[in-house]
Amino acid sequence: MKLATLKPKHFLWSVEGAVATLTLNRPDRKNPLTFDSYAEIRDTFRDLIEAEDVDAVVVTGSGGNFSSGGDVHEIIGPLTKMDMKDLLRFTRLTGDLVKSIRGCPQPVIAAVEGICVGAGAIIAMASDLRVGTTESKTAFLFTRVGLAGCDMGACAILPRIIGQGRAAELLFTGRNLGGDEGERWGFYNRLCEPDTALHEAQEMAARLAAGPNFAHMMTKTQLDKEWAMSLDAAIESEAQAQAICMQTRDFERAYQAFVKKEKPKFEGD
Repeated sequence: MKLATLKPKHFLWSVEGAVATLTLNRPDRKNPLTFDSYAEIRDTFRDLIEAEDVDAVVVTGSGGNFSSGGDVHEIIGPLTKMDMKDLLRFTRLTGDLVKSIRGCPQPVIAAVEGICVGAGAIIAMASDLRVGTTESKTAFLFTRVGLAGCDMGACAILPRIIGQGRAAELLFTGRNLGGDEGERWGFYNRLCEPDTALHEAQEMAARLAAGPNFAHMMTKTQLDKEWAMSLDAAIESEAQAQAICMQTRDFERAYQAFVKKEKPKFEGD
């Protein structure tokens, strides 16, 4: 499947080299999500499993902000009028978005400028890597609208990134996590100047895309699988994963390049 020609309705999509960039694009409202955009983003990440032309993904927002989360008028209002059956259908949809990001084989990098709150913060959290700026403001603000902080996998994923106590603080209070604090806590892998996060994330994605993509897929898979494993099971699972990688042509290419004192050229097979 080729995704370079994808023409989504609810966000911008571009592919340069082997790096895809997904841009939330409602800048006048700080890029909120709607029922339709949730579903289309989820389906796009599911399609990435079969993509032949994308080896890394960057997620960002337009207009100097990442995302203001669920649209107040198009999502929050209607939710107050739904019955339990429809509410559960919606919350499962949002959870499926996170599962699709975690389930695609490509590394996913969030380029976070400005406001990144609610479901936007969840998308950044669900990404493999995060690039922020000194002006990034991230908030898991669910409790501020009367909801639990346990939304879209936050109670499972966020503590693994920043630690249990820090995650509890953010999920209980809904307060803003600034860029400097976010880097210090480990939420951001890298901090850069405002208006440069996308460039930094795309450069990082290009470096990953030029690497051993089959091995990256195995790494991402193991990072997820080992959450629920004992140490013995994790070591055995990694032994099997590494033995599989040792059968790839990329492993042989790396060896030959080392012998010749050259930089290896990985092809993902």
